[in-house]
Amino acid sequence: MKVEQPSRVGVLLREWRQRRRLSQLDLANLADTSARHLSYVETGRAQPSRAMVLRLSEALDIPLRERNTLLLAADYAPAYRESGLDEEYMSSIRAAIDTMLTAHEPYPAVLVDRLWNVLAGNRAMAVLMDGIPPHLLEPRPNVFRLALHPDGLASRLANLGEVRTLFLQRLLRQVNATGDEALRSLYDEVRRYPAPMGGETEGPGEGEHGPSPIQVPLRIRTPYGELSMFSTMATFGAPADVTLSELAIELFYPLDEFSTKALHALGEWSS
Repeated sequence: MKVEQPSRVGVLLREWRQRRRLSQLDLANLADTSARHLSYVETGRAQPSRAMVLRLSEALDIPLRERNTLLLAADYAPAYRESGLDEEYMSSIRAAIDTMLTAHEPYPAVLVDRLWNVLAGNRAMAVLMDGIPPHLLEPRPNVFRLALHPDGLASRLANLGEVRTLFLQRLLRQVNATGDEALRSLYDEVRRYPAPMGGETEGPGEGEHGPSPIQVPLRIRTPYGELSMFSTMATFGAPADVTLSELAIELFYPLDEFSTKALHALGEWSS
């Protein structure tokens, strides 16, 4: 009976190794151990030390949340704290986030968690959130639901087909990399949303849009004209807290002169 917990951590480690497409020898070399010892750990014949679980987790690039799961499966205490953003412990992080969001105006910026739920946004996000119905805003807005649900931005995206393909590919890669069941559920939900009918959206290079360095920009129809934007993601370096490791800030930038002028004009109007 004593081998049940080691067997559990062994099963989880094997799943992560296979997800990363590594052989036992590959992982053993990365973690500075032997393939034989790793085999014993995976089959439950050996109990990994706490340090070994952490070394293997690092070598496998396992998210901090799941590293805690592995430690618990091996009968060790979690190594990483999971804090609420409203805790005093996270005050410096909140200040940094507020600074980044505000400084990015008049361009939109949004803070998301690991499930792409919107935790905060700047005032410029109003141009993207305008007209979104309440059922997509509660209990929290979700980036993928906002973008792909037919009641959300989907009806205003001039290139919905391209954006839908890009977003689903991005989410599926994240699902495969993390094994997160909540992300898998989100992916299964949003891919069932209606796809655009053939010919409903313009393809790359069609219409009035010239060549672009961004393969799939976000082209949004608004009362002020069609805005063309792209986004980048900012994350925190070397996080030691589960919550912090799962936060990301998505920063939107205009892709053409019209969008730049429109966003600046909207920023002046709302200030």
